[in-house]
Amino acid sequence: MNLTSFTFILVSALTYACLSGKTEQPNVLWITSEDNSIEWVGCYGSKNAKTPNIDQLAKEGFRYLYCFDNGAVCAPTRSSWITGMHAISNGTQPMRSGFEIPDSIRFYNELLQEAGYYTSNCSKTDYNLRGSNGRNPKEFWNYSGGDYAGTWKKREKGQPFFTVYNIGDSHESRAFGDHKDESVDPKKMILAPYHPDLPEMRNTYAKYASAISKMDSLVGQAIENLKRDNLYENTIVIYNSDHGGVLARSKRFLYSSGIHCPLIVRIPAKWNHLYPQGKKPGSTIDRIVSFIDMPKTWVSLTGAAMKKNFQGRIFLGPDTEPPADYHFSWRERADERFDNVRVMRDEQFAYHKNYAPFAPNGQYLAYMHNMKATGAWERHHQAGKTNAVTGRFFEPRPSEEFYDNFKDFHNVDNQIDDPLHQSKIKELKKELRRQQLKYFDSGLMPEEMRNRITKEKKITVYAFVRDPKLYPLPRYLDYADLALARKKGNLKTLSKGLHDSDPVIRYWSVVGLLLLEKRAQPALPGLKKALNDSDEIPSLAAWAIFKAGEKDFAKQWMLREITENPGNKMLANVLDWMDRDSFSILARIPQEKLPQRGLLKDVVKRYRARI
Repeated sequence: MNLTSFTFILVSALTYACLSGKTEQPNVLWITSEDNSIEWVGCYGSKNAKTPNIDQLAKEGFRYLYCFDNGAVCAPTRSSWITGMHAISNGTQPMRSGFEIPDSIRFYNELLQEAGYYTSNCSKTDYNLRGSNGRNPKEFWNYSGGDYAGTWKKREKGQPFFTVYNIGDSHESRAFGDHKDESVDPKKMILAPYHPDLPEMRNTYAKYASAISKMDSLVGQAIENLKRDNLYENTIVIYNSDHGGVLARSKRFLYSSGIHCPLIVRIPAKWNHLYPQGKKPGSTIDRIVSFIDMPKTWVSLTGAAMKKNFQGRIFLGPDTEPPADYHFSWRERADERFDNVRVMRDEQFAYHKNYAPFAPNGQYLAYMHNMKATGAWERHHQAGKTNAVTGRFFEPRPSEEFYDNFKDFHNVDNQIDDPLHQSKIKELKKELRRQQLKYFDSGLMPEEMRNRITKEKKITVYAFVRDPKLYPLPRYLDYADLALARKKGNLKTLSKGLHDSDPVIRYWSVVGLLLLEKRAQPALPGLKKALNDSDEIPSLAAWAIFKAGEKDFAKQWMLREITENPGNKMLANVLDWMDRDSFSILARIPQEKLPQRGLLKDVVKRYRARI
């Protein structure tokens, strides 16, 4: 523990001693389960999973119908939770990146301690960030470990507690391996329409349903521990998942199955002034709640001091703020693979902008492919047996998607071109841009480029994106829109952009020319010069050259780059996205030149096995 943390804890203890005579504060138990959306919870209508303990909590509390995660995967989500800020606002959205944030950003758990709370976390701390001078949110828990049952016993007599209990038994890893629970019949599983009906798929569904049952039993045990210690009627109990999941196309993805999450809050009768206005226990709440709202709300409920860094809205208690009209989600690199998506939605409709539409949703992810269902699905597709719905996961994406979630929860019917929805699409697109500007969306610059430039300038991403001279976000948004439009009329502007002094503009120019494919032939000289650029640009330029028609030239460059720069992550991604087009390149790599480590090694190994 560093001196800063020790001093803080000492001050917190003295603060509690001074505050011990004030009005009674509620205890809080925040139960989070990993990797499950509403479709895996009984009281939300699940037909595959049984969750009697969570269902009972809903009968005693308030069940939120429209609770959405912002990040769709654990570490970026927890970065937002601990800071109360969108990860894209701090640059902490790539999975397990651990970027530095300013010390001025306060963590909600330290605010709770300052308000006199004993704070404990059991036990996940995957916050995806670090403060300067060694400042770490892990250090601002009084206790952080696996013994959830007794954490509140470690507090001072009469001291209120705030405990986070994370249940890992519903995690994606619990869907690995073979299904063995005879109480769950794979034949009775109801599959999402985007999943083909395969034995491996049914078995993985069943295995995960068993994991959900185990998770639910642990929710019940946590509640029983409160009752055993005569704390149940003095404790606000919150249950939600950390994002959706868990089969492929849910966790990591911004469709409903990835971000539409359960949220249940039980408030004891003695704290009924904290109830949602006009609601009684057992009610449903139809306001939009984003995960970014939670830390601000927890701070408000406990009477802790509010700080300016919080970007959400209070949705419970006397300080409840007006509900948001929209929810904002974002995704970039999840695990080892490049991606970039933004979503703006309301209760019913969702607009998706794919900033990397050349990448299929189903690009290879080692962890996701550990589920037997994922591999079986991919092989089924490679054999030409998928249909227009089940095969879409492995195909390049459109630049934009639009879904009616009331009619199409699973988001398989893209209505982006439907004339009836153009007004709503325009509304959501406008709001998306507004929020990207409001929260200083750092994702308009590729990750490697962002890392390099901020390191060179010795500046945090937080500070970098807030300097309009360094990061002219409106211009970047405009150029990205130009690139994603796929219009030949933009060819001249995109070709000119290849020579811009700003590498971000050069990047988006390459993306736009890549998406134009053969229509980009007049830009070939500029694309060839882009092969000498930095970061992610050359590999995408080589692919653009390939798509524009000079396949042999592009293949030669890629082959040379594989052998000379085996650490090129973007090239590894490009080769994977090329699918069969990459086979002739990969087959020519001499055995002694095969990459020995890293992402490129994995991609080459996987595709050589298919040749």
